[in-house]
Amino acid sequence: MKQQTLVGRFLIWRKEHLSDRYFIILLSALIGFLAGLAAYLLKSAVFYIEDLLTAQFRIQSQNYWYVIYPAIGIVLTVIFIRYIIRDRDNHGIPRILFVISRLDGKMRFHKMFSSLFGSSLTAGFGGSIGLESPIISSGASIGSTMAQFLRLNYRYTTLLIGCGAAGAIASIFTTPIAAVIFSLEVLMLDLTTASIIPLLMASVTGAITTKLLLAENMLVHFKVTVDFAISDIPFFIVLGILAGLLSLYFNRMHFVVVRLAEKLKNEWLRAVVCGLALGLLIFIFPTLYGEGYDSIALIISGNSQDLLNNSFLYDFRDQAWVFVILIVGMMLLKVIATTLTTEGGGIGGIFAPSAVTGGFMGFGFARFVNDLKLFPPLHEGNFTLVGMAGVLGGVLHAPLTAIFLIAEMTNGYELIVPLMLSTAISFFTIKTFDRHSIFTRQLAIRGDLISKDKDQTVLTVLNIKNVIDKDITTISKDLTLGDLTKVIARSKRNMFPVVDKKKRFLGVVDMNDIRKDMFDATKYDTPLQHYIFQPLDHVSSHDSMKAVMDKFNKTGYYNLPVIDNGKYVGFVSRAHVLNAYRQTLKDVSQEE
Repeated sequence: MKQQTLVGRFLIWRKEHLSDRYFIILLSALIGFLAGLAAYLLKSAVFYIEDLLTAQFRIQSQNYWYVIYPAIGIVLTVIFIRYIIRDRDNHGIPRILFVISRLDGKMRFHKMFSSLFGSSLTAGFGGSIGLESPIISSGASIGSTMAQFLRLNYRYTTLLIGCGAAGAIASIFTTPIAAVIFSLEVLMLDLTTASIIPLLMASVTGAITTKLLLAENMLVHFKVTVDFAISDIPFFIVLGILAGLLSLYFNRMHFVVVRLAEKLKNEWLRAVVCGLALGLLIFIFPTLYGEGYDSIALIISGNSQDLLNNSFLYDFRDQAWVFVILIVGMMLLKVIATTLTTEGGGIGGIFAPSAVTGGFMGFGFARFVNDLKLFPPLHEGNFTLVGMAGVLGGVLHAPLTAIFLIAEMTNGYELIVPLMLSTAISFFTIKTFDRHSIFTRQLAIRGDLISKDKDQTVLTVLNIKNVIDKDITTISKDLTLGDLTKVIARSKRNMFPVVDKKKRFLGVVDMNDIRKDMFDATKYDTPLQHYIFQPLDHVSSHDSMKAVMDKFNKTGYYNLPVIDNGKYVGFVSRAHVLNAYRQTLKDVSQEE
């Protein structure tokens, strides 16, 4: 009670002395700092766990510890989530999108730290995942928790979630512009004056925080040493097409592995099987261990032969065509390794894996062309970076995020032309086959995906459970017309749902159908069943609001019964829905 009083006093003081706009800007800076601090803790934990486990490995030979390390990390993560957190909700970007569209932006408090701890175990022990999704989940949870504590409305809650995500992306890569674009492009926040300033503040604060705290070798940065040649444009066009097709493969293979893993119903068996399968892949290709940015750094620095360090394939590093085939193997297996990690119970995302997959593709393509010796040599580092953007933009369906992320990671815009060209072609290619990204496909199927269409966004955000009228008096089928007239005398409604003793829905009595008889006392003994009618349709409390509106339009009704598994729940009215629609439209509007 005392805490609530203090919060109430603060909110009153804030309302009197600080406008909403400046208050949100201050909160966004604080969220960016906290996201930066979380990124520092996560990156440091993963770095030290990985170093502890692999520092003594010999680069010339295979290491059998690779086979069991990932399984250990996944099992530890499952134990942490099941017995300490005790929450089976998914982590990562799809969950954030679902929370925004269906849960009014209300994330659970533990997401601020559970994603960090779980992904530290997963990635540190070799899980082939990205750290971006866990840190985004943490940052978004910081924004959501702060909004809930301060009792902010839906509009500001979603904005602070976006600020947390932007601060997280900026922190993990020190790329503030790409971070803002990510929140607008992937989380689908509106690009308005009211949103852009807080997003910028959060991303800049997050980037500065990690820049100050993290050692330089923990930051993800690459250096462009050679400007792109205009003569390479045809090859970048081909690279864009290949990136789009590889993005399609990445998305489709991800869901193939998901379906196979789901056949293992036992949680512990799935963790062990997926962990050992992952360990076997890492034993063959140690580059699949962890995020994979170290492998990209080797390519950019001209040390690509070191990609086969710690592998029994080490002796093939100098055999040109065999080496290219092995790079293709790394490229195709990365998505399998990533999905095995997450489906086994590990916590992580596909952000880094998709970028690294694209890097392998760009490098393999350039090395293949160079080995043909039919064209002037291509700069393998440049094609690696452009390949990263192409596949990242294709998998996420976020081309602008990919372009600016790679541009900022290279500390310049020397490659901006090929980045734009290849990523645009990649995006167009995959959109031809896949309408939705790997993040949004399942949400779109369930009708839980918000969009840039304001009308569709409002219908998605609206929850039917919030507009169900449960106060309507129910009646028994055993009543007579005389009994019903007594009920009508006490009621202000003109319809009466008929249910049995187990609350099963039997139909509706409409007062318009009994009006001509209700004043005729000679008919009061008439059984009520004579007046019951069955509506043409009904809705469920799990239906999307779009489905509800479609049924209103199809039936022409102004009221529809809500039935779950045959049992009566209440009624939903067209007028109530429209009132809620207008209020929600006002809440999701970003302009002030």
